[in-house]
Amino acid sequence: MHYLSEEHHMVRDAVRSFALKELKPIAAKIDEEDRFPDDLVPKLAAQNLLGMSIPAEYGGGGADTLSYIIAVEEVARVSGSVALMIAAHNSLVAHMLNLFGTESQKRKYLVPLARGDFLGAFGLTEPQAGSDAGGTITRAVRQGDKYIVNGAKIYITNGSIGKVTILTARTDREASGTRGISAFICESAWPGYKVAVKEKKMGLRGSDTVELVFENLEIPAENLLGEEGMGFKIFMKTLDGGRISIGALGLGLAQAALDESIAYSETRTTFGKPISGHQAIQHKIATMATEIEAARHLCYQAAIMKDKGLKFSKESAMAKLYASEVAMRATTEAIQIHGGYGYMREYPVERFYRDAKLCEIGEGTSEIQRLVIARELLRAGFEIPKA
Repeated sequence: MHYLSEEHHMVRDAVRSFALKELKPIAAKIDEEDRFPDDLVPKLAAQNLLGMSIPAEYGGGGADTLSYIIAVEEVARVSGSVALMIAAHNSLVAHMLNLFGTESQKRKYLVPLARGDFLGAFGLTEPQAGSDAGGTITRAVRQGDKYIVNGAKIYITNGSIGKVTILTARTDREASGTRGISAFICESAWPGYKVAVKEKKMGLRGSDTVELVFENLEIPAENLLGEEGMGFKIFMKTLDGGRISIGALGLGLAQAALDESIAYSETRTTFGKPISGHQAIQHKIATMATEIEAARHLCYQAAIMKDKGLKFSKESAMAKLYASEVAMRATTEAIQIHGGYGYMREYPVERFYRDAKLCEIGEGTSEIQRLVIARELLRAGFEIPKA
């Protein structure tokens, strides 16, 4: 791609080499065992994968968003589970602190997060508030110099292995919808922070996903992130960037499915020749490759716009929507190309297929992305050019 610099290519090569050496040998194992290996964290930190785009003054690498997206893509080509952990830690926690945290909050939490001293989690979704995040009922009541939080969050990535969680809670009992919701930084070691359930998932099983329950959790007032009542806007702005990384996750899984399909088609023989010689297989591979390249351009373009300080809500939604749906199509076709073998865990395409589905759901479903895209177009007064 002509807009990739030498530095971007160096990032790709370095992360790809690390992923093949350190992650590929254990990718199937962590999926099978349904756990995230603790010993990976220092290895990821040493590669600067836990704070790539955070400024160097806060312990990060100071890389641009495009470099970070390329890194997520390369990790996902080997392990979707590890890529999701990296994405949640970076895009949803460290990046939010960098955007909205006070200097004191950045020094206390962002610096160790960026260095990889510990992991972060993002607490938005509730049992009755998924796509409708304005339905948040977790409450935070101010008592002197602290807030008392009661409620629950579900499907929280890094929820039990992370030491810091940024969560939303309603601080204004009278406000309805998205108003009156605030954001807080809390520590998992504090009394009242409880890991209730470890979720049993279809895919991305090596990624930690849990339900959290807060019972009279005391959060110091100084840990309010941003202004009181502005939590929903803070989280939505953060999700704009997070969606690009989920697009990159889907992109990496799709590329992995294509890579495996090409390799398999050249060795599997039917009717006297490799199946790569059959037109039906060639058409599948050509369609997969074309859609993946289109998804890559959407993801990279959204990252570039973010780096330039341009409005990118529509572009990030498009990237996430298209890349996630391409991932499902590519992984489905990969299984079809592999035939019966593709349905077995002996081959990684089965895992890629299970992992890809989350991309159409997490950080805003495909249906929500279409609403975001339409809203941005209509708000801009989009007009169809006249002939």
